Amino acid sequence: MLSDNLLKIRFLLDIEGIGIYRVLSLLQKFNTLDDIFSASLSELFSVDGISKTIAQNILSSQDKINLLKNKLEEESNILEKLDADILTYFDANYPAILKKIYLPPLILYTLGNLCDKDNYSVAIVGTRNPTSYGKSAARKFAGELAEQDITIVSGLARGIDSIAHETSLNAGGRTIAVTGSGLDVIYPPENKRLYERIKEQGVIVTEFEPGTKPDAQNFPKRNRIISGLSLGTLVIETALKGGAMQTAAYALDQNREIFAVPGNIGVEQSTGCNILIQKGEAKLVKNVDDIIEELKIKNLSKKDKQKPKPEEELNFFEEKILDLLNEKELQIDEISIKSQISTADCLVHLLSLEFKGLVRQLPGKVFTAD
Repeated sequence: MLSDNLLKIRFLLDIEGIGIYRVLSLLQKFNTLDDIFSASLSELFSVDGISKTIAQNILSSQDKINLLKNKLEEESNILEKLDADILTYFDANYPAILKKIYLPPLILYTLGNLCDKDNYSVAIVGTRNPTSYGKSAARKFAGELAEQDITIVSGLARGIDSIAHETSLNAGGRTIAVTGSGLDVIYPPENKRLYERIKEQGVIVTEFEPGTKPDAQNFPKRNRIISGLSLGTLVIETALKGGAMQTAAYALDQNREIFAVPGNIGVEQSTGCNILIQKGEAKLVKNVDDIIEELKIKNLSKKDKQKPKPEEELNFFEEKILDLLNEKELQIDEISIKSQISTADCLVHLLSLEFKGLVRQLPGKVFTAD
C-alpha cells in the first residue's frame, strides 16, 4: 500500500520548478505535508523560492493526483517483483546519517536491508581504470575495514568501486552500493553477479525511480549520497576531474572526513589524491588504523552502536537542529547558519525541543542536546 507521504512528496517533486530545496522550504513554512496541501495561493506564494506560477501549479495540479497514484502503483508492482522497498525522509528507517546533509534525497529506493551497522560506514571511491597499486590498495583497505565491522559504501562503478564492494563481501562484511539508475537497471551490466551478492549481504540504494537509465547527470546526485551515507570518504586513485573528486567535494561540503592514498608523481591516476593531500582537504593514510583513529570508532561497543533514538516525535526541522546539537553545543546564530533555518524559526523549534526535554539552553543563547 502506498504511503500518503510518498504520494505527496512525489506529487510536489513532479511539479515543474520544484525540487528538493523548494519542498524543504515549503516544509519549513508549513511543518507538515498536509499543511502544504491545505495552504492558500497567497500562503504558498509567501514561501521563499515559491513563485506565483509555482504556487498556482501546486493548486491547479492537485486534480492529477489520481494519475500519479496509478503511476506509483505500477512502480510499486515493479519494486515488489524485485523485492525492493521505498523509503521517504519521514520514515523511521531512513538512514539518520543521510538526514544531516544539505538537500537529502526525500525518496530512496532500496534493495536489501539497511541495518544499525550501516551507521558506521566508510566510502571507498576511485578511478574506473586503476593501476595494480590502486587495486592492491583498494583490496587492503576494504578488506581490513570490513574485518573491523565497518560497512563499505561505493558507487558500483568499474574499477575501484567494484573492488571495494567485492572485497568487503569476500571478507564477510556489509556493503552499500549507491547507483545512478533505477533498481531494475543494472549498470555496468557486467556487475550483475556482484549486484546480486550485494542485495543479499548489504543493500543497493538509489533515489531514481524504476526504469531510470544511467544518464550522466544522475551521477553527481549519486555521489552526494555516497558521501552522505558515510562517516568518511577514502579516495584511492583518481584523475583530477574524476567522479571520485566530486564525491570528495561533497564530503567536504557535508563536513565529513576525507582520506586519500598517496600515489606516484606523474601517474594520472594519482593526481587527484595527491592534490587533495597537498591542499589539506584529505588526510594521507597508510593503513586502516589511520582512518579508524581519525573517525574515533575503534573502541565503540555494541551498546554505543545501538544508542536508542528519542521516543518523542519530531518534525523535519527539529530533527535537523537536534542532529547539529548532538555533535556540539552551538550559539543560536550558528544553529541558524548550519541548519539554513531563520533565527526566528530556529527559536520556535528550539523551544519545542526544550519542552520535549531534548535540548537545554545555556547562557548567551547557546544550546546543547540534553
